[in-house]
Amino acid sequence: MRIAPFQMERWQSTYEHRVRYNLSESGVHPLSVSELLELAGRGEGVDDIRLGYGQSNGSDELRELIAADYPGATEASVLATTGGAEANFVSFWHLFEEGGTVAVVLPTYAQVPGLVESFGGCIAPVPLLEEEGWQPDLDALADALASGARCVLVTNPNNPTGASLTARSMSGIADLTERHGAWILADEVYAGAELGEQRTPSFWGCHERVLVTNSLSKAYGLPGLRLGWIVGPPSTVAQLWGRTDYTTITPASLSDALGRVALEPDTRARLRERTRGIVRGNLAMLEAWMNDQGGRFHYRAPDAGAICFARYDAEIGSTELAEKLRVDQDVLVVPGDHFARDHHLRLGYGIPEVELREALDRVRDTFDGLTA
Repeated sequence: MRIAPFQMERWQSTYEHRVRYNLSESGVHPLSVSELLELAGRGEGVDDIRLGYGQSNGSDELRELIAADYPGATEASVLATTGGAEANFVSFWHLFEEGGTVAVVLPTYAQVPGLVESFGGCIAPVPLLEEEGWQPDLDALADALASGARCVLVTNPNNPTGASLTARSMSGIADLTERHGAWILADEVYAGAELGEQRTPSFWGCHERVLVTNSLSKAYGLPGLRLGWIVGPPSTVAQLWGRTDYTTITPASLSDALGRVALEPDTRARLRERTRGIVRGNLAMLEAWMNDQGGRFHYRAPDAGAICFARYDAEIGSTELAEKLRVDQDVLVVPGDHFARDHHLRLGYGIPEVELREALDRVRDTFDGLTA
């Protein structure tokens, strides 16, 4: 078995803690444990949490709190995982048949596409059309399903574009997969981090063959807890639980306890409002900066998440440009060719405002140098 390189994660993992300004992150500035407890109105700390093995599929209370966000779901519909990465891996592992085909809405976070390649499968690309607001080509999806794809991977809101699917796109995906008896694997990790008031709808409940993955990393600002989940039919979730016996066995007991704090209804609302406040304020700054660059950047404003996928006008390729920004300016960005879209940059804007302003000044200096 040959493991396909996960370019973006290798790039981030190698350098994100070795630069002054990290614009590669797609979430907002994380909270500390004390800030989380203060937001939740909790006086007690975490000193007395016993660091033994917890309930391996997540505590009953945690799974009940997660299920409450998905109408009709119960704790039996939920499997807690170590981050969204394990949720995606276990879901893929269950759905994939060796040598099979997976329809993938692209561009997207490259974890599952890399797993398809590593496991010897084939990807049937379903492109997002920039001219249609980054909405999927449903004809391409229909062709993929007719040709034998048994599941479709969709990230909604999307990474790297930050675009949310329209009601038409979601119903089209639901109708086509139901007609062909295919599964939807929906990564919804950016839901709850919207710039507008309306929450991105979930694929949960559109038909019986749906697995939804999510985590506390993006909309909640708690990536260090490494707590994710899968929501699906109880019989399928029971099988997925068995697969985690071969991966991490159980979520960390400390993460389970703090996850229960974060997902209490009032605290959940406060965390999401904090995230929305950061992305709204910082996007306004980013857009003002871009508009002052003389047409150097072209982009569609994201609907959710702290990411903007911008096409730039310069001869330099995106990987070379990202390396130049890292070495010369101490700024880390994600090059577009990590998403097979050269001459684009994914700019994360969830860091503190002062740092964002300073980082953008350095990006401007590099572009000015390219045209000098």
